Amino acid sequence: MNRSRPIRIGIIADTRGLFDSTIVRHFQGVNHIVHAGDIGKRSVIEQLEAIAPVTVVSGNVDEYEESGFPREVIIQLNSVCIAIRHVIFEAGKLSKEGKAFLDRTRPDICVFGYTHQPQNEWLIDRLLFNPGSAGPRRFKLPRGLGLLVISEGKVRAYHATLADRAEKSHPLG
Repeated sequence: MNRSRPIRIGIIADTRGLFDSTIVRHFQGVNHIVHAGDIGKRSVIEQLEAIAPVTVVSGNVDEYEESGFPREVIIQLNSVCIAIRHVIFEAGKLSKEGKAFLDRTRPDICVFGYTHQPQNEWLIDRLLFNPGSAGPRRFKLPRGLGLLVISEGKVRAYHATLADRAEKSHPLG
């Protein structure tokens, strides 16, 4: 039987132009990074690309497609379908557009941002994962990011809390 190697995916959203240098430690050894929107500055993506390949979608702060990044993306990693879109939940519940997106794409995992609230929830056989906000602290919510580990078709999802104030990022190079 052909067994694929485990893959580690760093999950981040709502950076809003802030790159906390602790992200480098948290994402050390990841095979891929997903940014689920509200990037803020292209330099955030450039710093993530120095760690691992990045898949990114735009968010409302990025003015969606005007940012040059798509509104939604579907990727396959280790035979697992991952759908990425910034807004899935609004006002504490799955939005009509979010449900339509999930029905249309039928992913194994849906990664999203927007609410700034960490979420790790199974909806029938689909993981809905929001890493929380890695940008400036807002709404008295903790700052954070996430990690997905996919091994032999099984998914494990984790959250990591970041300090209330970001550590200054170091220049590339």
